[in-house]
Amino acid sequence: MEILSMQLILPSFWNAILIGLALFLVLDVVKHRLRKQSYPPGPYPMPFVGNLFTLDFNNFPETLLKMRNKYGNVFSLQMFSENMIVLNGYDAVKEALVTKSEDTADRPPTPIFDHLGFNNGVVFCNYNQHWKERRRFTLSTLRDFGMGKKSVEERVREEAGFLCSAFSAEKGCAFDPLLLLNNAVSNVICSVIFGERFDYSDKTFRKILALLRETFERSNGVMPQLYKIFPWLIKIPGPHQKLFTLQRAYIECLNEIISRHRETWDTNIRRDFIDAFFEEMEKNKNDSQSSFNDLSLMCTISDLFIGGTETTSNTLRWALLMMLLHPHIQCRVHEEIDKVIGSNRIPSVEDQLNMPYTNAVIHETQRYGNILPMALFHMTCKDTKIQGYDIPKGTTIIPNLMSVLKDETVWEKPYQFYPEHFLNAQGNFMKRESFIPFSAGRRICLGEHLAKMELFVFFTSLLQRFEFCIPPKQPSPRDDPVFTFNFSPQQFQLCAHER
Repeated sequence: MEILSMQLILPSFWNAILIGLALFLVLDVVKHRLRKQSYPPGPYPMPFVGNLFTLDFNNFPETLLKMRNKYGNVFSLQMFSENMIVLNGYDAVKEALVTKSEDTADRPPTPIFDHLGFNNGVVFCNYNQHWKERRRFTLSTLRDFGMGKKSVEERVREEAGFLCSAFSAEKGCAFDPLLLLNNAVSNVICSVIFGERFDYSDKTFRKILALLRETFERSNGVMPQLYKIFPWLIKIPGPHQKLFTLQRAYIECLNEIISRHRETWDTNIRRDFIDAFFEEMEKNKNDSQSSFNDLSLMCTISDLFIGGTETTSNTLRWALLMMLLHPHIQCRVHEEIDKVIGSNRIPSVEDQLNMPYTNAVIHETQRYGNILPMALFHMTCKDTKIQGYDIPKGTTIIPNLMSVLKDETVWEKPYQFYPEHFLNAQGNFMKRESFIPFSAGRRICLGEHLAKMELFVFFTSLLQRFEFCIPPKQPSPRDDPVFTFNFSPQQFQLCAHER
């Protein structure tokens, strides 16, 4: 009888499964046919997976540019159940991030970061009152510690001296500048957050930077999307757990620094950003709903550390690579530095006004290098309209900055390194409206002013001291980018000869 019962039950079970799948497919087709005509066009999504197999996750930005040619400046994608809108061109990006900034200021869920609480800082946090409080506090505190002022510029100039000394120690031999640039740039934000700079050989410092690099390398691909649909994958064993192991090690390093600060904290002395955050936590200790706690402290300093390290050091690597590949441009920068600054005085931000060509080279490096080709994804927090299309609440917004910084209708030579993009007919520096490497709107980069200062002072200091060339018997380095979390140059070596 039991066997007979099983024989009767099994067909019923599989019939139910088949009927369920059939209903799912029918509902999926009906959903897309009922979708408003004013919704952006895009490739038709397959059931369940959406446009997963249409996209190349190894070079996502290039895939989006190709789709733009077919579907226009505003088009839709679907990743499993997540609806996405890709914005191309300056007008569409500006409308979404600036004109409609209140509507698009949210962040989509990002399980690979949310899992360990990284969404409690100022970058990945949802658009809510807690985010507003922490961002307002962070901006105010950074200003108190000299962000955008002479006091921070002096730290940058001092660090530029250490960086030049490290380059000089290579004695003209071939070396990869990646670690030294990372260390120098990171030390500036470290002096604000932690109240100290680190020696370039410091083991903890190097460990943190190494953990960050490997984390970025493992944060790409299709897995972040799979976690949104199957969150339980995060908890099961497997090679994908390596990413979370790296994140935990990184958190442990930051928490050790925070613990050492707490042991020596004096309420009468504010040494750095961490001390200022301690003060805010103390003020709100009786408020159970306060957004100032141990987790948000760790996340906020993590956001500042990453934002103050990775993008600027990457841009400097692009700048040095361009000097190797375009020695005639390097020669013109040398000439301008010699004329305006000379060889004895440390460069300052004020020199920028008298150095249009060097300024143009730095801006062109940001445009050409295109460090964050898709910025960070946004999400609509209410129904809105962009370029005439209806965009529902909860839709992920991808601002394709690459389509702006390399727009063929705006830039004379979008796929070439051409400083003249930022010079007028008289050779004076010229601002360009479509130049938005720091994104725009409510989520614009917190450290924009610091990054601009660092790029100018570090770059001019290096070019003042050194002539850079490709090492003998080495092939010319490649200028096509590596896409992980961002666009970075291929690994390369250089020789730095004292001038």
